Amino acid sequence: MSKMHQMKSIAIRALESNEELENVRRLESIIWSEYESTPTHQTLTAIKNGGIVLGAFLDGELIGFQYSFPGFDGNKSYLCSHILGIHPNFRKLGIGEKLKLQQREESIKKGYDLITWTFDPLETVNGYLNFHKLGARSSTYVENCYGEMLDVLNHGMPSDRFIVQWWIKDKKIESENLEIEDRLREDSLLIKALVNPDGYLAPMEIDLTRHLETGLLFVPMPSDFQKLKQYSSDLALSWRMNTRHVFTHYFKKGWIVIDLIRRQSDSDICFYVFKKSTKSLS
Repeated sequence: MSKMHQMKSIAIRALESNEELENVRRLESIIWSEYESTPTHQTLTAIKNGGIVLGAFLDGELIGFQYSFPGFDGNKSYLCSHILGIHPNFRKLGIGEKLKLQQREESIKKGYDLITWTFDPLETVNGYLNFHKLGARSSTYVENCYGEMLDVLNHGMPSDRFIVQWWIKDKKIESENLEIEDRLREDSLLIKALVNPDGYLAPMEIDLTRHLETGLLFVPMPSDFQKLKQYSSDLALSWRMNTRHVFTHYFKKGWIVIDLIRRQSDSDICFYVFKKSTKSLS
C-alpha cells in the first residue's frame, strides 16, 4: 500500500469501550514499555469525566492514539493532552496531526477552548507540528519535568519539557504573517552552532545579551536529536543544558516561542522562533 493511500485510509474516532481502551494500552506498551502503559481503568474514568481518547485506524487496525484528561489551574478549566503515540511501523504518515485536529473538534464539542501539553523541545518533529502546523505557543520551560525516564527515547537525559498552550477556537496565524526565514540572521541567533567533523551539529556559544523589544530571535536545533544522541550522549547532553539555559532565561524575560522553522537550504538544522510577548498566554 502506498504512503498516499495509507494517509487517505486512516480514520480517526473517539474511543469509549473497555475493549477499545485495552487495545490502546497494548499499543502504548509497544511504543514505550509495558511498565509505562496507562491502565484501562484510568482512561475509562477520564472519558466519563470530560476526558478524550482518540484512535487512529488503518483498515480496522489501531495504529495510533491520543489520550487527554480535564485540567484545572484554580481559575480555568482546560484539556490536558497527556499522551500521543504512533505505532513504529506507521510513523511519518501525518497521523499525529490528524489526531490533534480531531482532538480540537472533540474538545470544542465538550466546551473547552484551551488544550495544554508538554513535549521535549529537542524533539523538533514534535515542535514543528505543535508550533508551525497547529499554531500553539509556549512560554514555560520545566526542568527534568518527569524525573528519570527509562524508555528508549528519554533514557539518559533530563526530562526537560515545554508546556504548550493551544487556544483551539483561535484561527491559526501563519507565522503571524511574518517572513520569518528572511529575518534569520547571525545577529539574531541565541546559540552559535557548528557542524563537527562527523557531520553533527554542536552548540558552541550562548548569547543572552539580545533583548530586542521588537523583532525575532532564533535558537538553532539539530533536526534529528535521537540520531545525534546515538552518536554521542555527551553531545546530546550539551544540547540539553545549553538550550535549557537559553529557554529559561528568555521565558523569564517575557519572550515566547511562536514557531519552529526548517530552512530550505539546510535540512539538518531547525530554528525555534522567539518573539517578545505583549501579554500573558494564560
